[in-house]
Amino acid sequence: MSVKVENTQNKNEVKLSFTVEAEKFEEAMKKVYAKTAKYFTIPGFRKGKAPMNMVERQYGSEIFYEDTFNELVPDIYDAAIKENNIQAVSKPDIDITQMEKGKDLIFTATVQTKPEVTLGKYKGIELPKVEYTVSDKDVEHELGHMAEHNSRIITVEDRPVEKGDITVIDFEGSIDGVPFEGGKAEKHELEIGSNTFIPGFEDQVIGMKIDEEKNVNVTFPEDYFSKDLAGKPAIFKVKLHEIKKKELPKMDDEFAKDVSEFDTLAELKNSIKERLQKENEEKAKYETEDNAIKAVCDNVELEIPSGMIETEIDNMVKDVEQRLQYQGLTLAQYYTLSGKTETQVRDEMKEQAEKNVKARLVIEAIIKAEDIKPDDKEVEEKLKEMAKNYKQTEEEMAKNEFVKNYITENLKVEKAIKFIVDNSKATK
Repeated sequence: MSVKVENTQNKNEVKLSFTVEAEKFEEAMKKVYAKTAKYFTIPGFRKGKAPMNMVERQYGSEIFYEDTFNELVPDIYDAAIKENNIQAVSKPDIDITQMEKGKDLIFTATVQTKPEVTLGKYKGIELPKVEYTVSDKDVEHELGHMAEHNSRIITVEDRPVEKGDITVIDFEGSIDGVPFEGGKAEKHELEIGSNTFIPGFEDQVIGMKIDEEKNVNVTFPEDYFSKDLAGKPAIFKVKLHEIKKKELPKMDDEFAKDVSEFDTLAELKNSIKERLQKENEEKAKYETEDNAIKAVCDNVELEIPSGMIETEIDNMVKDVEQRLQYQGLTLAQYYTLSGKTETQVRDEMKEQAEKNVKARLVIEAIIKAEDIKPDDKEVEEKLKEMAKNYKQTEEEMAKNEFVKNYITENLKVEKAIKFIVDNSKATK
């Protein structure tokens, strides 16, 4: 077998020309026949027992060609890529010149390669100083969430509806006297002020008394999801059954004891402030790192092969699919609900995918330029952490070469980003 490698006219692309001996191709055909014989029916033979030459006479030798190519070529291609130190970043574009029994298999594989990165300035870059402070208002806001979470619902009978109340209503909507689909419900709970209904609806429920009936006049928004209703005036017949409201707990030491491990409200507030400060520090850290990566990437001119971008988009789509699964949705359902095609979604992801790939390539180049690598102790600490998370022993985790390589590469990236930030100049 022979392999010839040459650059194409396109940047970051090579073409591999393969010639595989006829004997090797025929040997692969026999393997394919052995795997697929059971699918062929030849008169005079039990199913799957006809000799290969009889199957070829009945169906033609071409019946085995595609499967033979797929049986033979992947290993040949992978070996050629490895032997020639080609960093392929796309699926190969295959062009078959000759594929015939008794003759050499001749084909080419054109593949995009990882681009060389010429770094610009990455030491001494100017970065804006990122700081976030925790105010008393922030602490009170968190306390408010805790109070909401620990509130209780009580029934109100001695007054009409006020903003913030939870109402239980029947309603039926109509346009020009004709009821429309989805416009009717009984004993529906509606929080007044939540803005979950058509604009103007909730405001007109304010002031209603229990058992009162009222016509509510509204106009559907022009951009309403149902085109049959968009922009049209409607009347809803509304009957109020119940009024409820949230009763928030009193903010005192007893509240602190009920919702936390602290004995006083002051201690609880201090704890919330400390937590928010830590969150702000992490937020500032990540924002600074993001600014650093963007600044370094801005100093690099780089032509990224389309195959790398497509692969990144594939990964982004997989992430979306995984998140949707937690919500009980499929990608197909997402496309339907969003009103977008798969092509439109991928096009929207393209810009971010390109940024992701560029950042990765630039960071890899900095790792190489500065010879950045973690020491054994750092890798061991990460292995311990991962072993604990996955409930395995450190010894078991350490034997997994894939995990060790994954940890090592991640640490390189972390240290490279830290290197950029540590060597930057802060600006106000």
